[in-house]
Amino acid sequence: MTIFLTGITGMLGTNLTKLLLEKGYTVRALVRNTHSFTIPSHERLHLIHGSLSDNLSPHLKDVNTIIHVAATCRQDLLKYSDYYQTNCASTKNLLDAAIRMKVRKFIFVSTANTIGYGLDQSEINPEQKPMKAPFTKSFYAQSKAAAETCLLQYKDKIEVNIINPTFIIGAYDSKPGSGKIVLMSLKNRILFYPPGGKNFVTAGDVCTIIEKCIRNGENGRRYLAIGENLSYAQFFKQLKSLHGQRQWLIPAPSFTLVALGLAGDLLRYFNIKTNLCSNNMSMLLSKTFYATSSALTQLKISGQPIRSALVESIQFFRAHHLKKSN
Repeated sequence: MTIFLTGITGMLGTNLTKLLLEKGYTVRALVRNTHSFTIPSHERLHLIHGSLSDNLSPHLKDVNTIIHVAATCRQDLLKYSDYYQTNCASTKNLLDAAIRMKVRKFIFVSTANTIGYGLDQSEINPEQKPMKAPFTKSFYAQSKAAAETCLLQYKDKIEVNIINPTFIIGAYDSKPGSGKIVLMSLKNRILFYPPGGKNFVTAGDVCTIIEKCIRNGENGRRYLAIGENLSYAQFFKQLKSLHGQRQWLIPAPSFTLVALGLAGDLLRYFNIKTNLCSNNMSMLLSKTFYATSSALTQLKISGQPIRSALVESIQFFRAHHLKKSN
């Protein structure tokens, strides 16, 4: 079975490529820079130089499934259009090519930010909960939600599955992306952590859900990929115990984060790119926890402890980023 994959150079894409090759799939991977991929060459891995804005139809001949992982995830961009082009418009371009070439299935990796969080254990279909603040004001989450809506409108022409992972932790985060939070702990002797918390999921679990969806995903279904709910205090204490470095963990007062958010709003008013803004600070103050996920039960997946992914992430950064900086 041939899979067309985007986002292969990122942490999730790299982990997914390794899993797909292990499972015997043939992978055609779209890359902008063929030198930025770290997996050794493989007879069933074919790299395609190009971008999401290209006409990709010629590369989709005999493809069974498209897995669209590539996205703009940065938090410092100033306009919705900065996210919309990659996260929605380019997704529609790839979808149109898939329909023309009669690809069977389109799997889109979105974000849990488009699904309302909460700890109600009685929910049967948590994936149906609407997006909640502060993510309703996030351009990134808005663009992902727009892409989801677009894809589901075409589920009668092509099978569609949407994967909604929470905060992903794992190895091979070479950019780095979500792993910045791990790298920050490894580099700093003094670390200030916010009062909120979030759900953390292993890259391995997300990859397993995606692979299961290739054969068993229900058309038109969203699959919330969750792991462990941890406050930032719990997360950084666990991380500290694993890397074993001397470190002082200090809680950051809420009013400090609010002030930083307001300062960021001012900078953004003058078109200065920054991760700081009131909405991003609201995310750090919130506890975006999730109670249940039908993906784990329907696809029969037993989740991995986040501890294992943290160990892999630490080992990867020590062998690559920290080694380079020394």
